[in-house]
Amino acid sequence: MNRLSAHIGYLYADLPLAERLAAAAHDGFTAVEHPGPYDIPAPQMRQRLNDLGLTFAQITSGMGGPGEKGLACLPGRETEFRAGFQRALDYAQQIGCPFVHPMAGVVQGSWLDAAGTYQANLGWALEQADAAGMRVLIEAITIPGYFMGTLEAAAKTQDAFAGRPALLIDSYHAAVLDTDPAQWIAANAARIGHVHMADHPGRHEPGTGRIDFAAMLSALQAAGYGGAIGFEYIPSITTTESTRFLAGWKRLLPDASGMNQGA
Repeated sequence: MNRLSAHIGYLYADLPLAERLAAAAHDGFTAVEHPGPYDIPAPQMRQRLNDLGLTFAQITSGMGGPGEKGLACLPGRETEFRAGFQRALDYAQQIGCPFVHPMAGVVQGSWLDAAGTYQANLGWALEQADAAGMRVLIEAITIPGYFMGTLEAAAKTQDAFAGRPALLIDSYHAAVLDTDPAQWIAANAARIGHVHMADHPGRHEPGTGRIDFAAMLSALQAAGYGGAIGFEYIPSITTTESTRFLAGWKRLLPDASGMNQGA
């Protein structure tokens, strides 16, 4: 576990995007992630990352309009999905980001039609990522109507594509599903490509709810997880104040001195 990643869509939201990078580095993060960082051209983003000693952990593609939460399952939006995925893939390549996450989206009609569209879009995205030497993330998200709302559904999707998409496990969504995230990690470690940390209830910083994060870290360590740990939470206080827990986490990580290694 060599990177602690600030999701700067959630964290430092009161700052302009470019300033969030420096704030994250200042507070002890060694990576960042954001669903749509395109206001900063890729060459500038790469330079800023290099200057600050940061890496970019994962990027989302094709969020769609308000409330859609992605395009991958939406019939009739295939052209838009492909354009958004290709944009994210190209940007990720230029900045050294290993993962693109094509969000599934909220079903707007027939679930059967949504399933067929999602399978076709995900298969196409995997082909593009394979050709580019990149990887695709998929995630179970517990918002009403989201196409892939359970960890079981995400695992089945992964299996249907011979393990090619990696799973993003989010502690908050796992807790909403009454799943112990540490136990799930122990049983499914080989599936995981990225991790998100947020407490439950409230989706605030670790230590504000009931999730046993020490157990999660132990499970990740025992599994030999070498990817990023992302923090996608809503700060209950200022972001900088909310990151005080990071010092304790770094003491728990055996390779904290090498945090800027790749995934």
